[in-house]
Amino acid sequence: MAHIFYPSSEKLRFLLDSIHNREVALPDFQRDFVWDPRATEELIESILQNFPAGSLLRIKNKSGFFFAPREVAGAPALDGHSPSYLVLDGQQRLTSLYQALYGTGNHRYFVNLQGLLDGDDLDDCVFYLRKRRAKRRFGTIEKQASELVFPLEVLFGQPNGFEEWLDQVLERRDEDKDAGKELKQKLRELRTAWIQNIEGYEFPVVTLAEETETEAVCTIFETLNRTGVKLSVFDLLAARFWPENVRLRDLWDDAQTEYPILEEFDVDPYYILQAVAIFTAKGAPSCKRGDVLKMEVGQIHAGWEPVVRGVAAMLQMLRDDCGVALPGWLPYNPILIPAGAVFAKHEDVWGPQVGAIRDKMKRWFWCSVFGLVYENAPNSQAVKDVAELTSWFAGGGEPDSVRNFRFEPDVLRETTGRQRALYRGCVALILRSEARDFHTGHRITASMVLEKKIDDHHVFPRGYLADSGEDVAATLRDCVLNRTLIGRETNIRIGKKAPADYLDEIEAELGAERLDEVLESHLLPSGTDSSLRGGRFADFLDERQQRFAERIEEVTK
Repeated sequence: MAHIFYPSSEKLRFLLDSIHNREVALPDFQRDFVWDPRATEELIESILQNFPAGSLLRIKNKSGFFFAPREVAGAPALDGHSPSYLVLDGQQRLTSLYQALYGTGNHRYFVNLQGLLDGDDLDDCVFYLRKRRAKRRFGTIEKQASELVFPLEVLFGQPNGFEEWLDQVLERRDEDKDAGKELKQKLRELRTAWIQNIEGYEFPVVTLAEETETEAVCTIFETLNRTGVKLSVFDLLAARFWPENVRLRDLWDDAQTEYPILEEFDVDPYYILQAVAIFTAKGAPSCKRGDVLKMEVGQIHAGWEPVVRGVAAMLQMLRDDCGVALPGWLPYNPILIPAGAVFAKHEDVWGPQVGAIRDKMKRWFWCSVFGLVYENAPNSQAVKDVAELTSWFAGGGEPDSVRNFRFEPDVLRETTGRQRALYRGCVALILRSEARDFHTGHRITASMVLEKKIDDHHVFPRGYLADSGEDVAATLRDCVLNRTLIGRETNIRIGKKAPADYLDEIEAELGAERLDEVLESHLLPSGTDSSLRGGRFADFLDERQQRFAERIEEVTK
């Protein structure tokens, strides 16, 4: 029987060039690209260390093939071009790397070479920024030269990649000749140690022959999607501690039974282990993967229960006081790491101090969310926050994330569901404002959202904006300023109607006064002459931005 596949290896550069040149594409049944930027950052870190990142599966394309092709997200449109290969497994990895190394998509990725020169860990030196912020901070070679920050999009995006960038950087540095020569040598050493791993990285590739029947392709694809199981740190520690009579899985099951909120928020037990590592550290604390794997049984005995209680206490506070009703609205999951360790350190505190600590924790939470503190190097940030929060509670100065907090309200105009932290933070603010249901006027509860009766929808409907003839950019149309929590039934009734029309219908049921209360609870303009009623979209965005800005200032000061 003839083989229907053959294995090979392909350089990452060649694969991404092939995507860019429209020779590699996706079958049209593949889901849209969904990876968040943190997952992309972790993939880049693995490749910089030359770690395996899995294999790829592709099939040769041919005329009249049973899968229609479509381009990779962020790559040039196919426009009728017939690609040579279609990727069946590896879409998210290739899309992530294409966007990172070609500078497309909503985020830009960097390596802090100065940090590497100073001896910082790699996972603290690889970071990403939203496109607009990246342009502002590192959009010129002068700014990159000043801080020795290397944009990864340069690597494959200009003919001589790193070397050309290095020459431009050295031209703009003010070291004397000897110092410049020494710096060039050190940066070239960093390239050899790290950057060249990307330049020369190869993926194992399995290619299906173009004669492969449709049924075989579908079976292979379904099998891959069923068996993509990854061994976690929790699994490894559970196995390592088993001979010492510590049953991690039983501990975790018991924790979720005693504190159901842990299961309700789908907490990753790895965060518990990371918080335990910080809480029980005898020397310099760390919660990086390697340090968590080195934990001893004694640390589990000492730290597991107080940390579990601490994480549960943090989640309860977020739900009760901060509008984080469900896991889908938690802006940063890793923020549970420092919270668990800090609450564990202070669980014996009673009296008025408890209220003061909770107030400070809430302020720290909001500053971390809207200051985008956990966008990069969350493990190092968690350790830093535990030390600074502990000092703050004892009468010391504010944590850096609080003291240095700055927020530019204009960023909300480009904040869509893809910018998860800011978007979720805004939704939490709406819920914190005791947002009311448009249909009943009752306060929106976690159970209503959980039952899918409430979800985030457009205020100015997409269909209405499209039919209005007004030239509205997709980002503005879909940004958080034009979104709020609306019941399914109400949203169906809204359809493509003008805001004035659907608000008139709601007012007929609730009355004018109660409707205004509902609108105000969603930080929306109220009144008969408001920008919302009048269909003035630009004015509406201005007004809602101002309302969000005021509420953000309130919770962060």
